[in-house]
Amino acid sequence: MVTFKVTGGEQGEWAVLQVSGELDLVTSPVLRQRVHDVVAEGHHCLVLDLSEVFFCDSSGVGVLIAARRLIRSCQGRLRLVLPARGAADGSHVNRVLGALGVRRLFDVYGDLDAALGDEGEPLSA
Repeated sequence: MVTFKVTGGEQGEWAVLQVSGELDLVTSPVLRQRVHDVVAEGHHCLVLDLSEVFFCDSSGVGVLIAARRLIRSCQGRLRLVLPARGAADGSHVNRVLGALGVRRLFDVYGDLDAALGDEGEPLSA
C-alpha cells in the first residue's frame, strides 16, 4: 500500500504543503481540505511541493485547479514545485498537466528554494 502524506509549514510569507505519494480520487480530498485549511488560517501565498508525487489522475488535477481558483479569489499566489526529475524518473504531475494543456495556468518551479525566492522566474510551460 502506498502512503499518501501532506505535511505543512511556513517559510517567510509562504505556507508550504509538501505532498508525497499518489494524488488520485481517494487522496485528492485530503489535499483539497489542507489547502482550504491553510487559506482559512489566513495564508494566501501557498507553495505546493509536488516533487514526491509519483502519480496524479484527473481528480488530482482538479484539486490543483480548484486551489488556484481559491488562492486567486483571495488575491493570493500559488506556486507548484515540479522538478523535471522528481519522484523516481520524472515528474508525473508535470507530464499530466502538460498533456491536459493546463500547466500554463500555474507558476511552476524546479525546486522549493526557487519557489520561495522572489528573484526566480517560473519555468516556462
